[in-house]
Amino acid sequence: MTATERVIPPRRWDPVIKLTHWGIVAAILVNGLVTEEGSGPHVWVGYALAATLALRLIWGVIGPAEARFTAFPPSPARALAHIREIAAGKRVEHASHNPLGALMVYAIWSVLGVIVVTGVLMASAPAKPESGSHAAQPASATQRLERDSAREEDGREEGREAGEEHEEGPLAEIHETAVNLLYGLIVLHIAGVVFETRRSGRRIVIAMLPGGR
Repeated sequence: MTATERVIPPRRWDPVIKLTHWGIVAAILVNGLVTEEGSGPHVWVGYALAATLALRLIWGVIGPAEARFTAFPPSPARALAHIREIAAGKRVEHASHNPLGALMVYAIWSVLGVIVVTGVLMASAPAKPESGSHAAQPASATQRLERDSAREEDGREEGREAGEEHEEGPLAEIHETAVNLLYGLIVLHIAGVVFETRRSGRRIVIAMLPGGR
């Protein structure tokens, strides 16, 4: 068997990496396709995403060797060298992510951090107090009906204005931009996984599945 024909051993990822990877994927899919933006479930899924991302970052410090940040430091120079290796048809084994994959991982984590922070800030923003005085004053039934009708109309108008302000606020704009950027990175990530699987022969996706090796 020649060097180019030898079987490449599958990479082994530990359970925490698999859990956090698919947990983040699930949270992105649920908030992108199922929940309504700004709704209670959307916010709580965002909190779950934040906790999962935090666990992965902690694991990057205390986890096994291949899971630690030191195993795949972000290095544009190494990424360029890796591109040259690909162009030359060379196959270099990496204990963790290859240099291009490492840059993608850090890019996705950074964008997720922006999404989480802006989402938490928007969710924790205090609601605006209602305008007008609500002190109890003697009034006839007709006056009370007219007053309630006017308040209801004012409330709808304030709701529309608040919604527009929420949608057009800087936090919302940053949040939406980061989400769109994340979708683009995910597409590139999937394309990279497909390419590397075909190029190296590694079962990359299977290695990330529960029980996969």
